[in-house]
Amino acid sequence: MLSPDALQAYDDFLIELNRAAGEVILPIFRADLGVEDKHAGVRGADFDPVTRADKGAEAAIRRLIAEHYPDHGVIGEEYGEDRPDADFVWVLDPIDGTRAFVAGLPVWTTLIALRRQGVPVLGSIGQSFTGEIFIGHAGGARVQTREGSRPLKARAGVALRDAVIATTDPEGYFLPEEIAVWRTLRARARIARFGCDAYAYAMVAAGQIDLVAEGAALKCWDIEAALPIMAGAGAATSTWSGAPIGDAGGQMIFAGSAALLDEAVSVLQPAARPPFAA
Repeated sequence: MLSPDALQAYDDFLIELNRAAGEVILPIFRADLGVEDKHAGVRGADFDPVTRADKGAEAAIRRLIAEHYPDHGVIGEEYGEDRPDADFVWVLDPIDGTRAFVAGLPVWTTLIALRRQGVPVLGSIGQSFTGEIFIGHAGGARVQTREGSRPLKARAGVALRDAVIATTDPEGYFLPEEIAVWRTLRARARIARFGCDAYAYAMVAAGQIDLVAEGAALKCWDIEAALPIMAGAGAATSTWSGAPIGDAGGQMIFAGSAALLDEAVSVLQPAARPPFAA
């Protein structure tokens, strides 16, 4: 466990990193995006967008980490790994939800996690357009806004039949067997929403969405920032098999309660599989 003083210092630094990312991202959002396709020239590959904002925000975050914590490692979506076996490692996704970003929709987020000895101990989901930073660790979670701060608490006591559930895009990201079990899950829930990427994770912590399930294509930077927030907000997490979520990404479930998580696992488990290779 981090000492209270160390935890506060890293918490303050998370705010600084989110603000630095926002300074790069916001002038580009709904403007000159500079969109590229990561899979350009790869026959049969789906369009995988990256923008000037993705690259610039990760570069800004990395510069600050190098300045303040030069002995820390970094794993980022855009610029890869630097000392990934260090005692402390920052895991970055500068814009999660780049498709939403390209479409001008304010549900993209900046994801930042801090691992200690391989375990995520602090994380943030930042939405700089709306001015929200969701922050959490094992001791608690909160959302920081322009007006101040308030605690986060996942919604418990909701059965699947009454639940609001979400995933990003089953047709675009799920394998056929994943789509099949997702459709069963959706049929048993009250409401399903799509296309919110990691902003949906924040809504689980805030008690607005009851459950999010994502497939095997996820990477570590898509998930790890949310894990300490889920812990702090009292949410339950697992893979589709019901196992703890590891450090390689892959299938995951975030739920407002352990009982709801168990209901989801019972539906999704037949399609459980390891994450895709990087």
